[in-house]
Amino acid sequence: MTFTGPLARAWPAVAPGMLRSPGRCLPVPPAGDRAVWAAPDAATLDALRTRAAADLGTPWPVPLASGYARYFRDGDRDGYEQVVWARHERVARAAVLAAVTLDERWLDEVTDGVTLWCEQSSWCWPAHDDTFARFGAVVPTVTEPYLDLGAGEVAADLAWIDHLLGAQLDERTPGLRARIRHEVERRVLRPFAERRDWHWIGLDGRPHNWNPWIHGNVLVAALRLVPGGERRAELVRLVVEGLDRYVASLPADGAIDEGYAYWWNGAGRLLEALDVLAYASDGVLSAAPVPALRETVAFPHRMHLGGPWYVNFADCSARPSGDQPWQNLYREARRVGDDEALAHAAAQSSETRSSGAHEGDGLGRLLRALTDPGWISAAGSAPAGSAPAGSAPAGSAPAGESWLAREVWLPSTQVLVARMAGGSSAGLALAVKGGHNGENHNHNDVGGFVVALHGVPVLVDPGRPTYTAQTFGPDRYELWMMRSSWHNVPEIRGREQAPGGGHSGGDVVVGGDETYAQLSLDLGKAYPEAGIRKWRRTARLDRVAAAVTVRDQWELTPAGRAPTRIHLVVAGQVRVRAGRAVVTALNGAGVLRLTWSPPVPCATTVRELDDPLLSDVWGDRLTRLEIDVSGLGPIGTLDLTVKEQQR
Repeated sequence: MTFTGPLARAWPAVAPGMLRSPGRCLPVPPAGDRAVWAAPDAATLDALRTRAAADLGTPWPVPLASGYARYFRDGDRDGYEQVVWARHERVARAAVLAAVTLDERWLDEVTDGVTLWCEQSSWCWPAHDDTFARFGAVVPTVTEPYLDLGAGEVAADLAWIDHLLGAQLDERTPGLRARIRHEVERRVLRPFAERRDWHWIGLDGRPHNWNPWIHGNVLVAALRLVPGGERRAELVRLVVEGLDRYVASLPADGAIDEGYAYWWNGAGRLLEALDVLAYASDGVLSAAPVPALRETVAFPHRMHLGGPWYVNFADCSARPSGDQPWQNLYREARRVGDDEALAHAAAQSSETRSSGAHEGDGLGRLLRALTDPGWISAAGSAPAGSAPAGSAPAGSAPAGESWLAREVWLPSTQVLVARMAGGSSAGLALAVKGGHNGENHNHNDVGGFVVALHGVPVLVDPGRPTYTAQTFGPDRYELWMMRSSWHNVPEIRGREQAPGGGHSGGDVVVGGDETYAQLSLDLGKAYPEAGIRKWRRTARLDRVAAAVTVRDQWELTPAGRAPTRIHLVVAGQVRVRAGRAVVTALNGAGVLRLTWSPPVPCATTVRELDDPLLSDVWGDRLTRLEIDVSGLGPIGTLDLTVKEQQR
C-alpha cells in the first residue's frame, strides 16, 4: 500500500518527464567545467593533495573475509569498518584530484578504487548483513546482497564518480562505467525495488536514521546511473515514499531522539536528499510546507554547549568530530532563513579547516562543499566564535556565539537546555531530559542531566563507545555506559532503570523566566519493582544565584533494605569532603563546587577508560560520586547545589 505523508500531499507524483536527464541531475559541475574545477578552494585542496599524494604507490586498504567473519565470531565490527572507510576516503581524495588536474595518475587511482569496489564480495557492513541469520554464513552471500548503509554509500560514491569523471574515464578506461552500472544495479537498485520489507523503510511507523541515509544514496544512484524512463521514475517514487515516512515521523520541534551526532546522518541526510530532488526536478519537488523541516535545521545549534562540546544524550559523543558537513547545514539554514543556524555552521569552519570539506564526510558532501561559492565565502570569513573551550581564559567564553539561546525546550524528547544568558557559553549551563527508555540509540537515563562550565561538561553523560555486536544486541544494557548506574540519576534500593518505552518520566513540568529555567518530573516509572510511590526530581538553573540546583524528593514503601544512592558522573579532578565535592574541569574551564544537604556520606568509583571514543573525550578516567541517601528513610529530600568556585 502506498504511504501518503506530508510530501505526497504537497507534491505531484514523480513522472519521467519531471526529472532532469542523468547527465544533468546532480547539483555539482562535472570535471569538464574548468571554470569550477581549475581553481577550487585552495586551502582545502592543498590538504587533500597532501593526503592523496601519500596514497600513491601504496597498497590499497583491503577488507578481508576474516575481518568480516570477526563480527559473527567475537563481535568486533570496527576493524572491518575502518578498512572500508579508509578505502572510501582514498577514492574520494583521488576523485577530487582527478577533477582538478585531469592528470592520468589520479584517473588511474580512481579506476583502481572503483574496480576494487566492483570486485569486493559485499558492500554491506557485517554488523548489518543477514547472511548468518538466513544462511548460517559468516562471509557474504553474494547471491543475496543486503542493502544497508555501507552498500548505499558505495553506490552513491560510484554515481558521483560517474557524474564527475564520466567523460574522462570513458577516454582513459573504457568499459569501467558499464561495470559501475552493472554492480550498482545488482547490489543496490534491484534489491531496493524488489524487496520492500527492509526494516529501515520504517513500515512499523518508527523510521530511524537509516531511512534518509539509504534513501538519499539510492536516489543519487538511480538519478545518475539509470537511463531516463519509467523505471528511473519508479525508483525515485519509491525513494520519495520512503523519505515521506521519515518526514512524517519528525516531531514539530525538529528534535532527534538519536541525538546531535545522529542528526547529521538522519535529518541532515533527509535535507540533502530533498535538496537533490529539488535540483533534479527543476524545483517541482521542493518547498514542502512541513514546519518540522525548518525546525530541525536548528537542532544542531540548540544542542551546542560551546567550543567543540555538545549535549550528548543517546549514542553521542560530547566532543564529536569537527569534520561535519557544515556546508549542508549552511545551505539549509540559508534556504529557511535561520540566521542562528547560518552563524553556527559558518563558525565551525576554523582557519585550519577552511571550507570545512573533508573526505571523511563522503564524496558527495565533499564535492558540494568544494563547489558552493556561497559556502566557501562564508566559511572563509567566519568569525573565531567557536574556538575550543580552554583557549580563552577560565571564567570567560569565546565571543560571537550568537546562536546559543538562553534556553531551549524540546517537548518531543523532553529535553531542556538552559544557560546564564543567550549568545554566550560563559558560566553554567544545564541540560536535562525526561523522555523514556525506548528511544532510538537509547541509554537508560530518564531524569539525567549534564552541567557545563563555560561550555565544558563537568557533570557528564559518558556518551557512546566503539560499537560491537553487543552494542545493538540483547546484551546492550550490560554495557556500563548504557546503564543508568553511569548516568546522573538515582539508584533506588539497588535497582537501576529498565529499558523500554514504558519506563519513562511522568508528570513532566517545565518552567522558567529570565531568572531561572527548570524541569521537574517523576522518575518512578523508570524503575521497576523498586517500591517507589514517588520520586520527584527538579533540576533548575538559577540565573540570579548563578547556580544549578537538583532537588530529589521521594516516598518509598517501608520495605526494602538495599541502599539508595544518587549518582553523579564527573569529568575532571575530584576532591570529596563531607557534604561537598570540588571538581577541576577539563580544558582549564574552571572549578565547580558541589554541595548537598543533608550532608550524607558520599563514596566514589573511578572508571578507567580504555576505549578511544571515550578517552579521547574525557581523558583516562571518569569518577562517579555515590551520594548515599539510604539513611534518610523511605521519605526524604536531598538538595544538590552546583556553583563555580572562584579561584
